[in-house]
Amino acid sequence: MEDVDLVAVCDVWDPNLQSAIALSNGRAEGYRDFREVLAREDVDAVLIATPDHWHSIPTIHALEAGKDVYVEKPLSLTIAEGRRMVEASQKTDRIVQVGLQQRSGTHFQSAIERIRRGDIGQITKVETWYNENHSPNGIGITTDSEPPQGLDWNAWLGPAPNRPYNHNRRVHFRWFWDHSGGKVTDWGTHLMDIVQAAMGVEYPNAVMATGSKYLLKDNRETPDTIHVLWEYPEFLASFSNRVCNRYEGGDGYYGISFFGTEGTLFLNREGWKITPERYADFPGQEGYDKLRMESSESVGSPQHEPHCREFIDCVKSRQQPIGDIKSAHRSTSACVIANIAYRTKRRLEWNGQAERFVGDDLANEFLDYEYRGGWWA
Repeated sequence: MEDVDLVAVCDVWDPNLQSAIALSNGRAEGYRDFREVLAREDVDAVLIATPDHWHSIPTIHALEAGKDVYVEKPLSLTIAEGRRMVEASQKTDRIVQVGLQQRSGTHFQSAIERIRRGDIGQITKVETWYNENHSPNGIGITTDSEPPQGLDWNAWLGPAPNRPYNHNRRVHFRWFWDHSGGKVTDWGTHLMDIVQAAMGVEYPNAVMATGSKYLLKDNRETPDTIHVLWEYPEFLASFSNRVCNRYEGGDGYYGISFFGTEGTLFLNREGWKITPERYADFPGQEGYDKLRMESSESVGSPQHEPHCREFIDCVKSRQQPIGDIKSAHRSTSACVIANIAYRTKRRLEWNGQAERFVGDDLANEFLDYEYRGGWWA
């Protein structure tokens, strides 16, 4: 973007740092400690694209330093971190755009509008899914070792528990509970963000999840197969993920399906399509040949570029962005509590206002964690 000057980059892994400097054609100054970047008076805004366990602390520090923030999704590793981030944004009155860029796609916006308008009737079930095939070896098995030269492993871990260096833990951080939440918080957050926006809800009343690491014999801690079910006041929502089979079926390897009384709306980044219901369920029945509504569809639209563009525009205008931190916290929270349900192996009732589980002390222990000793604590 011609109206943006990249003046500083920060990373604790030297190859990444040097690559970022090169991408700026040498204009950006490199740092190993983000606090030095925040101390610069010529920095107006920062982009935070770290492992999930490092989203909260630099975001809050940046806001308190008077900087606007674009932070990647999921917003946080824990519920408590997300709440602290929301509170910091409110206290400092800074702009925060979260990397839930599907909100900036015009076809996502039109699909949301059709759902809200009631075009496909009353919706009682929403399904979301994302599937890949990592078999047979997954991420493989790497043994603990000394950190490579040029990596500050202590800083990479930051507030997370102290662990020996492991290549897979760093490169494939999404599959380790200390640093992320698997596909549930990775892609589930993207999909549930659209579900909650379209359905006009902020949080579920209850959640349950089942699955396991059935096939892959690799280092990952998160499941290779999982199914999540959320209970909302007027509908059910689900997220299904498998990483041992990518079969696309009729609607692709990822997406959202809204099931209404008049039709079904399927939506993903490539577009959306409405399939009408009939007035009878089986051939030969009266009304089977009559559709309840017209079919329609839309092609996909750009998402990443307009999402970033809107952030810069909001930095200038001081208007709230479409990927605001409060809604991102709600979308992230739905997926964080899903992982807690999986890890505790029980159905959990959720008080979204208090951000606590009802009558479950064990589950509530997962809502936050004690940061490892260091300046970040």
